[in-house]
Amino acid sequence: MSVFDIAIIGAGMAGASLAATLGRDKRVIMLEAEDYPGFHSTGRSAAFWTESYGGALVQPLTTASGPFLADPPADFSETGFLKRRGALYIGSDSDRSEAVAMLAEFEPSYVQMEPVKAERVSQFVPGIRPEWDHAISEPSCCDIDVGALHAAYLKQAKRDGIELVCSAGLQSAYWRNGVWELDTRLGQYQARILVNAAGAWADQVAQLCGIRALNIQPYRRTIIQLRVTPNTRDDLPLVIGLDGSFYFKSGGAGRLWLSPHDETACAPGDVAPEEVDIARAIDRLQQIVDWKIDAVETKWAGLRSFAPDRLPVIGADPENPAFFWLAGQGGFGIQTAPAIAALAAAQLSENCAPPEGVDADRYRPDRLR
Repeated sequence: MSVFDIAIIGAGMAGASLAATLGRDKRVIMLEAEDYPGFHSTGRSAAFWTESYGGALVQPLTTASGPFLADPPADFSETGFLKRRGALYIGSDSDRSEAVAMLAEFEPSYVQMEPVKAERVSQFVPGIRPEWDHAISEPSCCDIDVGALHAAYLKQAKRDGIELVCSAGLQSAYWRNGVWELDTRLGQYQARILVNAAGAWADQVAQLCGIRALNIQPYRRTIIQLRVTPNTRDDLPLVIGLDGSFYFKSGGAGRLWLSPHDETACAPGDVAPEEVDIARAIDRLQQIVDWKIDAVETKWAGLRSFAPDRLPVIGADPENPAFFWLAGQGGFGIQTAPAIAALAAAQLSENCAPPEGVDADRYRPDRLR
């Protein structure tokens, strides 16, 4: 059995972006548990790039990812993956302190954030109720073409000779004589380094490998597609509650994507939306705007996984450097993928450069030991 330099567990956005960034200087295999990559979190993303999302300690990863997403190399994609939308954080009088704190948090980062006068809020969101008169605009917010980005990473990895094996869920793993011996549903593989890019299953993969878990917790997130009257404008900004209790944006063709911004702790798996979360989201929307809800067209749920401090985990495990963590990307994994992949690749290959302006030590797993 030939030995791979690196085995990446998981071929969602995290695993695929790392594989494509490593290039040809390493012999790499991606082992994906599902029948196709991106089945869980990647394929169910709300698909936006917002520099403030995730807080000031995540923002450097988002900012560093922006140039690649907007203007990727021509041999990677003929077009960029971002489309400008703009974001609007809104609240009522009870959210005044959140607005002040948000502006203060990002003032040192040079993220463009602007207070919006009360009389101008309805220009951003026609039909908004007057009590929602505290608002902050973030003009740089964009939509991300998640499917195209993930597909481009997978294609680049294939061009670089990286193997992808689907339906190959990890069943056991042993570290012997400097090599990982990996037993999957489709057969056995060997690798000198194992990268844990398993998303919601990150702790389970660690435990299979005899590595202590980091308490990475999956959470369910609900999204609903509505048809409303009047039809939402395609240029409606991403609207986010200052209190973190909702967000919505245009889904195109007069549709609205709405989330109660829920985070319900759950076991890793194929999650489905709960009716109580759907009802809560619709009730919240009706408190915000005077639109009529004509139909709930579709609904889905995805997984977001966080470390206890809600920062991503990127780096070699302190107890076994041959086990590499690439986990805990929460709800910002798509928008930070280029920078996180570059940060990880620079630690795994001397031929890869880290992203500028990002402190790698902030995300190392040993902070959680």
